[in-house]
Amino acid sequence: MSPHNYIAGLDIGTTSVRCFIYDSKTQIHGRGSQHITLLYPKPGYVEIDPEELFKSVINVIKIALKDAKLNAADLTCIGISTQRSSFITWNRNTGRPYHNMITWKDLRADALVRRWNSSYLLKTINHVASALYFVTRHPQLLAGKAIRFMNTQTLTRLVWCIRNIKELEDGMNRGDALFGGLDSWLLYRLKQGTDISKKVDHISDFSSITTTAFFDPFRMTYSKPVLKIFNIKEDMLPTPVPNTYDFGVIDKSLFGHEIKIACSISDQSGSMWGQCCLNKGDVKITLGTGAFFNANYGDKCSASVHGLYPIVGWGLNNNITYLIEGASNDCGTIIEWALETGLIDDVKTCSDIAKSVKDTNGVFFVNAFTGLGAPFNDGQAAGGFIGLKPSTKKPHMVRAMLESIAYRVALLYFCCLEETSMRFTSLRVDGGVSRNNFICQFLADLTELNVERSADPEMTMLGTVFLAGLNEGIYKNKEELYKLNKIDVTFTPRPENVPRAKLGLERFKEAANRFKNWYHETEL
Repeated sequence: MSPHNYIAGLDIGTTSVRCFIYDSKTQIHGRGSQHITLLYPKPGYVEIDPEELFKSVINVIKIALKDAKLNAADLTCIGISTQRSSFITWNRNTGRPYHNMITWKDLRADALVRRWNSSYLLKTINHVASALYFVTRHPQLLAGKAIRFMNTQTLTRLVWCIRNIKELEDGMNRGDALFGGLDSWLLYRLKQGTDISKKVDHISDFSSITTTAFFDPFRMTYSKPVLKIFNIKEDMLPTPVPNTYDFGVIDKSLFGHEIKIACSISDQSGSMWGQCCLNKGDVKITLGTGAFFNANYGDKCSASVHGLYPIVGWGLNNNITYLIEGASNDCGTIIEWALETGLIDDVKTCSDIAKSVKDTNGVFFVNAFTGLGAPFNDGQAAGGFIGLKPSTKKPHMVRAMLESIAYRVALLYFCCLEETSMRFTSLRVDGGVSRNNFICQFLADLTELNVERSADPEMTMLGTVFLAGLNEGIYKNKEELYKLNKIDVTFTPRPENVPRAKLGLERFKEAANRFKNWYHETEL
């Protein structure tokens, strides 16, 4: 490996756009970062202005290059990772979007989700799938017997757009409309350069298209029955491609020189690569804006009855790796809320505040600002404290808040144990919230597993660089990546604290059930 191979890693998350420039030994030479402004035009709506987002992408790459004292011509390649389930539609002829980027946190389709989940059609699908599974034992039918619609699925919000944005519906009927997740749209724009009417490949990588709910991971193609039922035209959808696809180049009009796009991958899959969770049974947990549990399930697609879901982790040519995933949508958002409300003054001190009391004094916090995922699966759940009393002090509330993050992740882990034959020896954590020692230690106590925290919190960025470098031949094999992976701290379970942690988990489940089905449609 040459130390002069510079790889740019571009990561577009929910709240920030970042670009780091690495050398082949993963030393960082330049950094760029900008905040993403989320728009809330109506209650429950969460959007991003696509033009402002694209300007931020260009700016952070320029900032990182300047910080590294490099030009675009000095880069060997760039790897791109993006948040999943955020999407946009646009006119293929003019490049003009029909609406803002609709993020994965958006709840505008909640009325549709409720109606569909209570419909006779869905109940019939569940019953038929259950009967067929009893006869055939096909894993896809197991998924069908428990299928539910969710606000986080792209499908529900796309159908809402088609039904409520007349210009999009007309464009789709004329064959002018294109759909793309953030990954697909960004690749399209980067390859167009300054000419947004330029025709380029319309593609989406496997790891990004897999969470739309109209892509079938068992057959690795779009689900024609789903497209037909919901009147989605397949010609508006991007071509699904593996993560080793030739993604082309960033047009030279943007940086004065072409930049090779060596990979595109979703944020959670990128994090798996950064943690080197590349073998079946490896588990990583990303504690960022949301908390995501991902277990490598190898080359078989699994199914769930508790709300976990099978996704494509990545495709290397014809070799597909599947993941089992569960999510708690409120993780970093809880910390931000605590700062905004004055519950804590400094993120760095909240761990010490929690440790200043021996327990929560019977207080529990349910972190459900955007509903509850597995195993509760209730989009109408509310968040809040329960068990407050005159003796409750601020440290009790802070501790309850931090414990809630670990409780939700532990429940995803136990769901995975219940639904698979896999057993785990450790959990690898990353993301900004993983810097909180209290949460990591409490998670170790809850799961009775070692919790390994990476030395570099930017695992998604690093994983994107790993895969880009592998695709471009900078790294010869995965073994080279393992040698570059570094663990910072290992949190080991404390046997004396395990019983109390387990009891707390049971009480947290009781608390969460009290907060279920709180919101009505008009309140979201």
